[in-house]
Amino acid sequence: MNDTDTRMLRRAARMALRGHGGAEPNPLVGCIVLDASGAVVGSGYHARCGEAHAERIALQRAGDRAAGGTLYSTLEPCCHTGRTPPCTAAIIDSGVARVVLGSRDPNPLARGGAQVLNDAGIPTECRDDIPEVRWLNAPFLHRLAHRRPWVLAKWAQTLDGRIATSAGDSRWISSPRSRRLVHRERGRVDAILTGIGTVLADDPRLDPRDVRVRRTPRRVVFDPDLNTPLDANLVQTADTIPLVIACKAELLDHPRGRGLQEHGVMLHPLTAQRPLEDLLTRLATDHDVATVMGEAGGGLL
Repeated sequence: MNDTDTRMLRRAARMALRGHGGAEPNPLVGCIVLDASGAVVGSGYHARCGEAHAERIALQRAGDRAAGGTLYSTLEPCCHTGRTPPCTAAIIDSGVARVVLGSRDPNPLARGGAQVLNDAGIPTECRDDIPEVRWLNAPFLHRLAHRRPWVLAKWAQTLDGRIATSAGDSRWISSPRSRRLVHRERGRVDAILTGIGTVLADDPRLDPRDVRVRRTPRRVVFDPDLNTPLDANLVQTADTIPLVIACKAELLDHPRGRGLQEHGVMLHPLTAQRPLEDLLTRLATDHDVATVMGEAGGGLL
């Protein structure tokens, strides 16, 4: 791979990250257009699911300067009409002379764009050895392959590997800046997963605060024995921020279960085998959850 191809695909991958929190469950995609002389004349990223794709945004910004140039995209352009028109049509109309991709599209509904471009006389190469592009695509590939959300795990620990003192105190190992980053990520994921131990010890709200919120996360508590108190902050805010508690199936009709449901809590029955895997699958299928951030103690982590 030549130096320009490497540099442009890495740059496109960094740009694509700006869509995190808006683009999901669609993949994060970045695109850069060079003119015939090699100067950058257009760039874009997929900012929100259902809105314009990165390629169309970059080409619109490039205008006539795209003719004879090169287009770099982190993912194979779509060749079908879904919520938006096919990007391959825009690329062909632009007069671009060459296309370089960071990855083929694994989605059977969207793949095939490279062949469409080649058939239209636009040489299209797929370069799949860029680490930044692989990292960028990993959540989307995981969701397609396993039908479960992409899970992030967040914790703070001391230099000697501890996440709390001997008395169980964990406030605050992290700094104000890192806590703000946590709140920012809360406002970009679909769900936050915690355990009953954290609920009882810290009584958290697990909502994004004092940051720009791109989506409101569903709070999920792994609580097999249904010990979440009715006066917990999570329960008291369930009428405005969705709360799911995963518990043993026989507890759904228990007085504790009925009391929680009266507060607007959704109860999810856990299976006897592989309960956490089942919970993640159900979050994806029943609640359209694409990304989960785990904020829990060592056991659940």
